[in-house]
Amino acid sequence: MKAMKYTITDLRADFPDDAACLGWLKDYLFPDGISCPTENKVTPHHKLSKRKAYSCELCGHHTYPTANTIFHKSSTPLTLWFYAIYFMTATRAGISAKQLERELGVTYKTAWRMFHQIRSMMGDDSELSGEVEVDETYIHPDPSKNSRLKSESGKRYHNSQVIFGMVERGGKARVKHVKSAGKRVLVPEIQKGIKVGSTVFSDEWKAYDKLPMYGYPHESIKHSANQYVAGRIHTQNVDNLWSNMKRGIKGVYRHVDAQYLQAYVDEYAFRYSHRNDFQPMFWALIGQVAKK
Repeated sequence: MKAMKYTITDLRADFPDDAACLGWLKDYLFPDGISCPTENKVTPHHKLSKRKAYSCELCGHHTYPTANTIFHKSSTPLTLWFYAIYFMTATRAGISAKQLERELGVTYKTAWRMFHQIRSMMGDDSELSGEVEVDETYIHPDPSKNSRLKSESGKRYHNSQVIFGMVERGGKARVKHVKSAGKRVLVPEIQKGIKVGSTVFSDEWKAYDKLPMYGYPHESIKHSANQYVAGRIHTQNVDNLWSNMKRGIKGVYRHVDAQYLQAYVDEYAFRYSHRNDFQPMFWALIGQVAKK
């Protein structure tokens, strides 16, 4: 089924001003109405004219829908936040904070903070199952150097960071920034991220050799022998994720500090996981506001 389109015109029609954004947020977070803690029940609430808040009709208690979301205590208009979320989902490769600065007319510092907050909604620790492909790769803080890294599995390069991916065939992806590509790191990640009994497909890296001992049927493809597909045995899905992620980081973000790398790989994993959704990706992402 073809995915629904959601254009910038649709966004402007749905969220023409901050009141519309706040109203949507209130309805989304409190679908059954706002429960007043003073009255200890759901009561009628009215929007306050000069605050991002709703007041209880009976006692005047204030409720802020933006509390405990990425919008909490932000002076940036909600319309700009919604535009930033839209831009984040409207491209496969991502959008830089510098470009967002130009698009929204905010400072670079504000644009960077907005994107960092938005990425905090993109992490997904859902358990994968069925047929799952796993692989490790390396990303250098300076993405221009990625193409110069050798391809031998299991070797850590100067300043390179290890990324571990798990991709459910026909489903979601989980990507983790890990400290090494050794068995003691990767096997626990598989146990946390993949349901026991699922079939795991990998290359011949030795860290995966003992997976059957932990309850995972395991098949491997020998990349070192230039073998890439043997029937259902391959890692093409996770390889495609790596290709999109590395091209995006190199082409859009230029430089990624190791301390923020998990947030960046979460962004690409989120796009991959929702690539075939019927609903527009904007709604999938903005529906995560309660996670923050």
